[in-house]
Amino acid sequence: MKFLVTGANGFVGQHLCAELLRQGQSVRAAVRSANPLANGIEVAVVGTIDGETNWTDALRDVDVVIHLAARVHVMKDIATDPLTEFLKVNTQGTANLASQAAAAGVKRFVYVSSIKVNGEQTTEAQPFNESDKPNPQDAYGISKWQAEQVLQRVAQETGLEHVIVRPPLVYGPGVKGNFARLLSAVQKGIPLPFASIRNKRSLIYVGNLVDALIACASHPAAAGKTYLVRDGEDISTPDLVRQLAIGSGRTARLFPLPVKLLRRLGRLFGKLESVERIVDSLRVNDDLIRKELCWKPRFTSQKGLHETCTLVSCDQHCRRIG
Repeated sequence: MKFLVTGANGFVGQHLCAELLRQGQSVRAAVRSANPLANGIEVAVVGTIDGETNWTDALRDVDVVIHLAARVHVMKDIATDPLTEFLKVNTQGTANLASQAAAAGVKRFVYVSSIKVNGEQTTEAQPFNESDKPNPQDAYGISKWQAEQVLQRVAQETGLEHVIVRPPLVYGPGVKGNFARLLSAVQKGIPLPFASIRNKRSLIYVGNLVDALIACASHPAAAGKTYLVRDGEDISTPDLVRQLAIGSGRTARLFPLPVKLLRRLGRLFGKLESVERIVDSLRVNDDLIRKELCWKPRFTSQKGLHETCTLVSCDQHCRRIG
């Protein structure tokens, strides 16, 4: 099969392209501007992704599109109208690509959405699943939910096979954002006030997500479905810190601070959203993809976290001596 991967030079995209090449697949990478990628990857420069992007050359002879490119969620968005900007890229851009993909004869379109379509938090006893009523609570989540809806509409009108995947937090070598900052704090031995937190969060290692996306691209039963994915073992914030410390050869430095006080401090310093991600639970039920596609993660969360810490530490060491 020939794959078109959008967002191919991003965190997940680089891992996905590498695995597709390893499996002997033909890969074309859609990127905004010309950048060197791994040998064997054909590059298609498409420019800005929105409702006007011309995908003609990128889609030529393509069997499967895996759409990763998006305007991503950030804690402090400086856009005057964030929702409009998210909709332009994530919703209108997806609708345009799906329509052109169908016209070009693409068989299947795999869309990487977000668990934020389901909502921001769960109880420990009631994880999210695919049948839950969507409850996006910010501009990013809304844009992803609307993108799912337009993709389903295009599929109904054209016969394009579509699959939607909603991952929770993705981690692995090369990860950025809050996860990278947490790992850096652990590796520097900074004391963290998380010992009193009693939550559970679903995560997915990038290698597991890549495997799931490839299964969704090829399995006959996946057509028309929406799937939630995770590593399989949910983890509390204190245990995450402990696992990162073990993987980094460090000692976890945790001390207790009441969760209510953490929330107050977060609100006081304008970091409430970050604090909520640390203290709240967000669990997903991935039984459906395991049952229908016979998929299971290749990596345990312990193995994934160890790989992340080991490779990040090696990369930092190489930069210091390079």
